[in-house]
Amino acid sequence: MWKNVSDPARMVMHINCLPTKKNLADESEMEYGMNIACSDEISMHRSVRDSRLEECKHWDYPYDLPKTSVIIVFHNEGFSVLMRTVHSVIDRSPKHILHEIVLVDDFSDKRDLREKLDNYLLQFNGLVKLIRNDEREGLIRTRSRGAQEASGEVIVFLDAHCEVNTNWLPPLLAPIYRDRTVMTVPIIDGIDHKTFEYRPVYGSDAHFRGIFEWGMLYKENEVPKREQRRRAHNSEPYRSPTHAGGLFAINREYFLELGAYDPGLLVWGGENFELSFKIWQCGGSIEWVPCSRVGHVYRGFMPYNFGKLAQAKKGPLITINYKRVIETWFDDTHKEYFYTREPLARYLDMGDISEQLALKKRLNCKSFQWFMDNIAYDVYDKFPALPANLHWGELRSVATDGCLDSMGHQPPAIMGLSHCHGGGNNQLIRLNAAGQLGVGERCVEADRQGIKLAVCRLGTVDGPWNYDENTKHLLHRTHKKCMAVHPTSQQLFLAHCDVNDGYQQWWFKAIKPRW
Repeated sequence: MWKNVSDPARMVMHINCLPTKKNLADESEMEYGMNIACSDEISMHRSVRDSRLEECKHWDYPYDLPKTSVIIVFHNEGFSVLMRTVHSVIDRSPKHILHEIVLVDDFSDKRDLREKLDNYLLQFNGLVKLIRNDEREGLIRTRSRGAQEASGEVIVFLDAHCEVNTNWLPPLLAPIYRDRTVMTVPIIDGIDHKTFEYRPVYGSDAHFRGIFEWGMLYKENEVPKREQRRRAHNSEPYRSPTHAGGLFAINREYFLELGAYDPGLLVWGGENFELSFKIWQCGGSIEWVPCSRVGHVYRGFMPYNFGKLAQAKKGPLITINYKRVIETWFDDTHKEYFYTREPLARYLDMGDISEQLALKKRLNCKSFQWFMDNIAYDVYDKFPALPANLHWGELRSVATDGCLDSMGHQPPAIMGLSHCHGGGNNQLIRLNAAGQLGVGERCVEADRQGIKLAVCRLGTVDGPWNYDENTKHLLHRTHKKCMAVHPTSQQLFLAHCDVNDGYQQWWFKAIKPRW
């Protein structure tokens, strides 16, 4: 049996970056989306807080767990962050299990990721292998290439800005050791992108699992009691409908039998759902593992674009990926929820999915309704079935010809009026049959302070709004007032309804896709 081991690294958990280097920190943050200047000052072998449940320190695991290849894809990653990821895997993984680390460079152009990286890896005597793409392929295709090149029985995918925690690997492998069709996911802790302080995202006893809303945004929900009752111990793995996408373990041959990732998914986005639905509907399962913890740096922003692959596509790339996934794995009823939430997606060219549909048939996969009834049943609690849109498009003021706009803000925020650009996004407004006025995943509400962008109430799809096509009034039923624009300040507010006031009149203009 493999016993729990202590962390062999001996360095401090985190450091405070020197104020005198603030300019350098700001520059590196602009370049990488994280404070690489701070990272450069931290040991490659630093210790991190053991964030596991106390129970986890008393589990034993089989000694003959499968040999494992850890695959790390990177593109223009900060050198110290990438290498700290590698060192943490080596420092905290049982040597007889860690078969190799496969670094796959997705066409980086940073100088220190060329010769300097080649020379640095020599110290590992072949344990760390480096593969380079000849052109930018994107995260999804590059991960599939890493799986093809790896030679371990199990592959573990990690992002290039991680630090694994104490005894992270055996708990991740044990469920796969028992059943090759199980995919396992570690619990992800946060690493601050400015200070690199390591800290858990959730409390030690709280368990969450991956779900989604109907626009295909990834969400997490507390593990339902129905799922908790399946386990004898709080530290045991539990089932999850999906996962965030960056970190997981899976039997390599099984991953390839499933077709790896859909090769039609480009760059990044939606691959977590595609793999999750495929695994569950085609006979496998996904388990989150409380005793496996991995820290992850969440960038302040994405510091690079999606390259030529994205530029060649007409329309938003991630939404195109989502459409491929839902058209392959959803049934007709649930597809409509997606198109209600993302109306312009109907017009996107997703490419040919005949091979994916053939794979689904060949593997004798279950229906999406089965998946929702038996695995993802808690999605409905937070995100019920969506009523149809009565109107959607630009919501234009008759008096000013400006458009209702969320202005790119996050709630709580005041909605604005701006020049109509015809591109949708912050100006794509939906009014559903239950009176909910929405923009993206947010809702439009009103109070004495004005018209507001708000977080939609979980578990509800209704709202207070009613649109009259004759008067062009947008009535708030609770306040019994109409949405209006101030003639001079252009601020939005609720006013006593007046059919003769053009500043209270609105119309929905259809948006024509620009692709």
